[in-house]
Amino acid sequence: MRIVEISSYVASPLCGMTLAQLGADVIRVEPVGGAVDRSRWPVADNGTSLYWSSLNKGKRAVEVDLSSEHGRRLVGDLIVSGGSRGGIVVSNSGRLAGLNYETLRERRSDVIHVLLNGARDGGTAVDYTVQAATGFPMLTGPEGMAGAVNNPLPTWDVAAGLYLAVGLLAAERHRLLTGEGQQVRVALEDVALATAGNLGYLAEAQLSSSPRERGGNDVFGSFGRDFTTADGQRLMVVALTVRHWRELVEVAGLTEVVAALASALRVDFEEESERYRHRRLLGGLLAGWFESHSLAQAEAALRATRVLWARYRSFSDFAADRARLLRENPLMSEVRQPGVGTYWAPGSPLVMGGRQSVPEPAPLVGQHTDALLRAELGLSQDDLAVLRKSGVIGTREDEWPVA
Repeated sequence: MRIVEISSYVASPLCGMTLAQLGADVIRVEPVGGAVDRSRWPVADNGTSLYWSSLNKGKRAVEVDLSSEHGRRLVGDLIVSGGSRGGIVVSNSGRLAGLNYETLRERRSDVIHVLLNGARDGGTAVDYTVQAATGFPMLTGPEGMAGAVNNPLPTWDVAAGLYLAVGLLAAERHRLLTGEGQQVRVALEDVALATAGNLGYLAEAQLSSSPRERGGNDVFGSFGRDFTTADGQRLMVVALTVRHWRELVEVAGLTEVVAALASALRVDFEEESERYRHRRLLGGLLAGWFESHSLAQAEAALRATRVLWARYRSFSDFAADRARLLRENPLMSEVRQPGVGTYWAPGSPLVMGGRQSVPEPAPLVGQHTDALLRAELGLSQDDLAVLRKSGVIGTREDEWPVA
């Protein structure tokens, strides 16, 4: 499968990388000089974007002036070429003249055009505006807080990128069976709306007489919260099942105390809903046990149970603590990224036939322009020289930085 990607930021590049890691030939089209997101943080010490390098692994890159009619025509030629493996484009811009679905369909009737919009009507939106509009920031943060708290993870971008990939594969499957192409559209706002609906948040908001309030680090509807140990470390502990709950109470030496409390309140703490309703009382009892034990003691006790738990770590702590595990995990491989250096990076988390993909470096600006246009469109060196002189395409092969 060959996919032409005209995109930026998170969702559509994630779609392309997801498919590249499964074996698709993904051609990233960038304007001359590189895309606007090539400098996005986090960055290496020399300013190279770690974000861009990480989100565009394994793709090929061409550098074309998309503001010119000639450049857009060239990209259109690339999209509609490729025989049965081609004719697929992923984009987060539906306004590029000559590269919209209607125009491309006139050139190739079975074209698959996958488009990300911010809003269903084609309006603009980004992850953080969608967060604000859907109410999630009003549920994040400590109890009693009045303001909004954004999630630093671009949740809707990530989900939208995976929806784009699923939609593309479904459309390609349909084309394989029927010979028909189609446009696949995903709106970032719809992804958030669908997720809120699928998790029951929307139904609750419509049908409940009392709106959901902030719960701090408590797990909504179950028993889960953070605890501080005697040496000031923090753990997240979750007891979803009856077995989890019994073992947590037992390890803390509170079986009889909790049973007496249940009897006094006339409730059954083996019911998940009751554990949640009385989470403050139960959490207070358990907090005393954690506060009298060091992190090492708490971890040792919890390892002997089925209780779900993890120590809170920063990203730096995680990378340092898990250095050996990163090396031993088949998901991770060393990547030598030009402009960055060598570091451990993930392939696809999908295990296909017992194998996982090995991550490849992200491309340099225009790295494959000449080779792709020669191989896919049959252009000669003279043709490329004319295009380059007129500013339609960018960097020459001999101008690429040394890896």
